[in-house]
Amino acid sequence: MSSNPTTPRLYGEQDVNPDILRGQPIAFLGYGSQGRAQALNLRDSGFDVRIGVRPGGKSAKQAEADGFQTRSFDEAVKGARVIGFFMPDTEQARVYREVVEPMLSDGQLLMFAHGFNVHYDQIKPPAGVDVALVAPKSPGALVRSQYEEGRGVPCLIAVHQDATGTAEQRALAWAWGIGSARAGVLKTTFAEETETDLFGEQAVLCGGATELIAAGFETLTEAGYQPELAYFEVLHELKLIVDLLYEGGFARMHEFISDTAMWGDLTSGPRVIDAGTKARMKEVLGDIQSGKFAREWIAESGSGKPRFNELLEKDLAHPIEKVGQSLRARMSWLQAKTDKAA
Repeated sequence: MSSNPTTPRLYGEQDVNPDILRGQPIAFLGYGSQGRAQALNLRDSGFDVRIGVRPGGKSAKQAEADGFQTRSFDEAVKGARVIGFFMPDTEQARVYREVVEPMLSDGQLLMFAHGFNVHYDQIKPPAGVDVALVAPKSPGALVRSQYEEGRGVPCLIAVHQDATGTAEQRALAWAWGIGSARAGVLKTTFAEETETDLFGEQAVLCGGATELIAAGFETLTEAGYQPELAYFEVLHELKLIVDLLYEGGFARMHEFISDTAMWGDLTSGPRVIDAGTKARMKEVLGDIQSGKFAREWIAESGSGKPRFNELLEKDLAHPIEKVGQSLRARMSWLQAKTDKAA
């Protein structure tokens, strides 16, 4: 079991000295959702941000449209005192070995938004460099929009290696620069951030939720109910409940649902999600803690993702997807949102 930080703490703006990071060139390797949001926020906070991307790609075009002069990974790393990794987990170790490691020098800070590669020893920095992470607890778009509105989203902070004695303060300055110190910065460890993040994705947020939805849809349609009604009941209306949970936890949901729904929640919920479910969740967590999941995912990615692609194709071929596409095409507010995003 992973250990908790010895001195858990929630930091705020009063705990940060932004000047400790000012004037230190920051290389961003990658410009996806989180990379774009954090780079823009740091730039607007007065930090020296340099974007490293593959020339001519979608990310490069987006960064240039945002006013950045893009560079190759090598060019971005040269002269940087802070190097942030914002490409997919499965690409980071290769870029580190091929680009970053040969140019590392004592006193630099390697910054991550997720601890996967460091925690599972895919990236092993030398003793003379600082290693930290700042992980906002929201999608990149919200990190950016909240910053623009003068607010921020909470984030996690962790230090894996403190060679200079300034790793935590520099990481806090980063968190301040993206706006998260306004909302609260929770101290954790690389192990705790990585393992809880993976567990949440697999058991609840992505894997657990989609499997629960699919099972509910199949139960209703196999009993003879219309697929369209099944879609509305087990997927469409889920957003209404999730929004209430997001805003105020179980209490707010109970405040806004009917007594009938509440009675069904309290009596039938434990019949679906029971002790057996929790036992299997513990198995999932065990695979994460032991490194089994990481080893399997790294091997799968390295072999061209054949099983990944097979499982994804099966997932997207589920009947609920076809029904959902047809129904969502009639929802004007969703179409307007899709058009705006494009």
